[in-house]
Amino acid sequence: MAHSVMPGPRDRPTASVEPSIGTLVQSAMAAVSTLLRAEVELAKAEIGRSAKKAGVGAGAFGAAGVVLAFSGFFFGIAFAEFLTWLGLQRWISYLIVWFLLVLLAGLAALLGRRFLKRIEKPERTLETLRDLPEVIHRETPGERHRDVPTVSNGEVHRRAGDSYQV
Repeated sequence: MAHSVMPGPRDRPTASVEPSIGTLVQSAMAAVSTLLRAEVELAKAEIGRSAKKAGVGAGAFGAAGVVLAFSGFFFGIAFAEFLTWLGLQRWISYLIVWFLLVLLAGLAALLGRRFLKRIEKPERTLETLRDLPEVIHRETPGERHRDVPTVSNGEVHRRAGDSYQV
């Protein structure tokens, strides 16, 4: 029975094949595209939560306006007449009712303000957007803000002071 010989680590060629510049650029573009899609999804999730809180706050302000308008007509007249029946002059009764309705509207407005202050900024999205490399930012056509690295013998040489941190 014949045995086949598997090549060992020393039998393999030692030269490593480096990817071409086109392959590296294509890989980088795919990574940037994936990163940007993830950023958009993160922003949607965070803004969705904040939008819900903003809706509740706006609803509370709306409720304050409705309470002030309708309660002023129905409850106010009835309560003022009740105070008049107790012995107060009519104008004093109506003034007391007006003050109570303004106080109720103020409380509803404070509640709405509290909900609006709880709205959160999309902190994680803002933080990750600040961390994106400078390479993504557009430059004015024909004007470079940094020198282009040179390539010789398949190696990229950067100019002094350039940083390409990812």
